[in-house]
Order: sequence, then C-alpha cells, then structure tokens
Amino acid sequence: MKADNTIKDKSLDFAIRIVRLYKHISETNNEYILSKQLLKSGTSIGANVREAIGGQSKENFIAKMHIALKEAYETEYWLELLYSTDYLAENEFKSIFTDCRELTNILASILKTMKETK
Repeated sequence: MKADNTIKDKSLDFAIRIVRLYKHISETNNEYILSKQLLKSGTSIGANVREAIGGQSKENFIAKMHIALKEAYETEYWLELLYSTDYLAENEFKSIFTDCRELTNILASILKTMKETK
C-alpha cells in the first residue's frame, strides 16, 4: 500500500529529526526533562507505524495507527511547550512542527480511510 510506504518513510525521517533535536537541546541548553518527553513521543510514532504495517489484522493495524496518531498529537504538544519556553527558536519550531502536523494529517487520513472500508 503506497500510504504505508509514505507514512513509514516520513515517520522514520521525523524520528531522526527528533533524535537530533533532542541531542541539540540537551547539549546546548542542558534541558533533559521536556526534551526526553519529546524524544519518547516523537520516535514512538514511527515505531507504532511499523507495528501497524506488520500487524496481524485490519483491527490491529487500525489500533496501532491510532496509537501513532496519539503520539503525534503528544509530540505537537511538547514542541509547542519547548518553543513557548524558549528552548526552540521560531525557525526550528516552524520547520519541525510542520513535519509533525503533516504526519498527524497523514495518520488521520489513513485511519479515516481504514474505518470507512471496515
């Protein structure tokens, strides 16, 4: 399924950006609490997408994609909080938040399509 490959690739690319951002924030600002939350939720998106793709059933696929979507929403929150507390510059925030919002939209679209065909 093409959507599977798109979300698989984009979620991995996003996770790599999140890991690099975590390293930057923790090394530059010595901030470990908020950035660790971002690291967990931001990398969890792709992990759940991979689990969904390898799922045993359509219901399992939907459940894992739903978890990935929830993690994307949580990641948006941590990005907004880090930006609002001056750990992220505006250009850094806008770039990665746009990518996160794109993942959120793709996941929501996949879930909508899967539920309609259920």
